[in-house]
Amino acid sequence: MTTLVVGASGATGRLLVQQLLSRGQSVKAIVRSPDKLPESFMNHGNLSVIHASVLSLNNSEMAEHVKGCAAVASCLGHNLSVKGILGSPRRLVADATRRLCDAIKANKSEERTKFVLMNTAGNSNRDLDERVSFGQRYAVGLLRLLLPPHVDNEKAAGYLRTRIDQNDGAIEWVAVRPDNLVNEGEVTEYEVHPSPIRSAIFDAGVTSRINVGHFIAALITDDETWNKWKGQMPVIYNKAP
Repeated sequence: MTTLVVGASGATGRLLVQQLLSRGQSVKAIVRSPDKLPESFMNHGNLSVIHASVLSLNNSEMAEHVKGCAAVASCLGHNLSVKGILGSPRRLVADATRRLCDAIKANKSEERTKFVLMNTAGNSNRDLDERVSFGQRYAVGLLRLLLPPHVDNEKAAGYLRTRIDQNDGAIEWVAVRPDNLVNEGEVTEYEVHPSPIRSAIFDAGVTSRINVGHFIAALITDDETWNKWKGQMPVIYNKAP
């Protein structure tokens, strides 16, 4: 199985690539800065590195990179800097999601392609009756006004929910919602829930990036895990000690 990973040089994307390679999977990685990839990756026989900014690819190039991939995973995000948060492209995640899905459809594969989007626990799943306090609704409203990346995440997941939905003939999808992301060296026990079990604003949980990479790799490679969560927006937390 081959998986296309975009955002592969990011803090979580690198860990996803590592998890997939450790499972014997072939990986295509679209990266803007190949030098950010670990040196061990560059000599790996199952890894193909594509040096490009994902939104700079034209439609035919995007379709060619997606061709032959049973899964596509987006770990794209905005850098935590003034330029990364307020600068262009403001719709990096949403535009990449739309264009990757268009590329999948253009290839007209006989099998449906898995699409996994890394999202955020601060984004509600509008398909479910997720209880959100007035305070959190107010805080999220401010985030929409002040932090374009939050709106970008909402629009990306919304595209999968409303434009791809549950019955698309070419694509099946999962949007993974980690809570407060932290760095850890090893995979630890974690919990996955259909909806948040705590407030992402006022009582945030902890999710290690390596656990996110492990869960996404499990979705891609394990049919039972995929069938449990496809068409949903599972929330992942590190298991409390």
